[in-house]
Amino acid sequence: MTTDVNTYLAEGCGRCALGGTPDCKVHSWTNELKLLRQVVLDCGLTEESKWGVPCYTYQGHNVAVVSAFKNYACLSFFKGALLQDSHKILDKPGENTQSARIVKITSTKQVQALSPTLKAYIFEAIEVEKAGLKVSFEKAPEPIPEELASKFKEEPNLKAAFEALTPGRQRGYILHFSQPKQAKTRVSRIEKCIPKIMEGKGFHDR
Repeated sequence: MTTDVNTYLAEGCGRCALGGTPDCKVHSWTNELKLLRQVVLDCGLTEESKWGVPCYTYQGHNVAVVSAFKNYACLSFFKGALLQDSHKILDKPGENTQSARIVKITSTKQVQALSPTLKAYIFEAIEVEKAGLKVSFEKAPEPIPEELASKFKEEPNLKAAFEALTPGRQRGYILHFSQPKQAKTRVSRIEKCIPKIMEGKGFHDR
């Protein structure tokens, strides 16, 4: 897994077999990612590499992530649900997402045009952290295995990718992870499925 931002921009996150190859989705959005990175840095956040992707923090609290998906680059806010979104540019990564919100980017011109607005949203997200605000979560229809919940805490980018899956795919993974009686087997199943989840695939997809 990539451990610094420059490597991410050059080779990808390293979470799947496409990392470091021309097929890595990062290469489709390199210029957009670089512009988004600069927008966030201009707001004074601390740049780190977490879960293989550029993560931006305020006094140790995660605020935003810059990353690439197949069809777009994006700026993702960990507590985007608490932002006012006065310009209506935020989307849910998935139907069941409760906290995160993303801005989908498909061109460098879009980043340039949205730059003042993106900075305003980032500063608002910083104020959310300063105020110690938290998102109130509704109970999930399918109980999340303890091992998967722990993995989500370790890797919020995995959580965002999981929440972006269709409800049916989420349920398929949850059932698959919940079946084993031993915790180590449940953990092993989760680890093996992470690349598929990050690629937006269901458990039975190839």
